[in-house]
Amino acid sequence: QVQLVESGGGLVQAGGSLRLSCAASGSIFSITTIAWFRQAPGKQRELVARITAGGSTNYADSVKGLFTISRDNAKNTVYLQMNSLKPEDTAVYYCNARYYQGPYEHVYWGQGTQVTVSS
Repeated sequence: QVQLVESGGGLVQAGGSLRLSCAASGSIFSITTIAWFRQAPGKQRELVARITAGGSTNYADSVKGLFTISRDNAKNTVYLQMNSLKPEDTAVYYCNARYYQGPYEHVYWGQGTQVTVSS
């Protein structure tokens, strides 16, 4: 079992920055791929950024060069540094954890944290 707790959301003006944190429980954190998704009102949930157990990252085109995902395995925490925020970044941001045990995939979600960017 993995429990995920997001924090760091809030209200920020356009051009500002926020850092989201995703704290995970469980001893399997180091083998887990962690991703940040977001969902704006009336829109589908979309992938923002992902980091594998080995540290490889990928980003949505809309946030490349602006957002940075990183992980600290000693703290069981993944971060999403968001710079130059825009009103269109307003959404609920969710942390997602995924790992495999043999052929079985395990997927977990956090409760989400609201990010609001004012113009």
